[in-house]
Amino acid sequence: TATMAQYADLAEMYLPDKQYEKGTVLMFGGDKEVTASDKYATTRIVGVVSTRPAYLMNAELSGGVAVALKGRVPCFVKGKVAKGDMLVASDELGVAVATQEYIGGAIVGKAIEASDDEGTKIVEIAVGVN
Repeated sequence: TATMAQYADLAEMYLPDKQYEKGTVLMFGGDKEVTASDKYATTRIVGVVSTRPAYLMNAELSGGVAVALKGRVPCFVKGKVAKGDMLVASDELGVAVATQEYIGGAIVGKAIEASDDEGTKIVEIAVGVN
């Protein structure tokens, strides 16, 4: 029985409509089970493509992608972000954005680190934290 893990997220394998880069925000949809998010604050959010899941459910799924459902993971974010900001999908493919408005079912997670960069970059987040 494992009680500790080296990495920091709980992920599950899903069938993607294509291969996605780690940190991409995914939603249910597309030709398979999941696709990159493409609509601001969509409530179809699944999670973020994992880098190294501590725990991987449905690991034997052939052709799947590991989607972080809970825990710490890098994520593509556009615009300024402060620690603790809620993140939702932006209208940019597979990228989150900070919001001050709670939108039930649309929260990807919360920012663990801050950035004043207005562009798109990787930010560490706590995925699945509402």
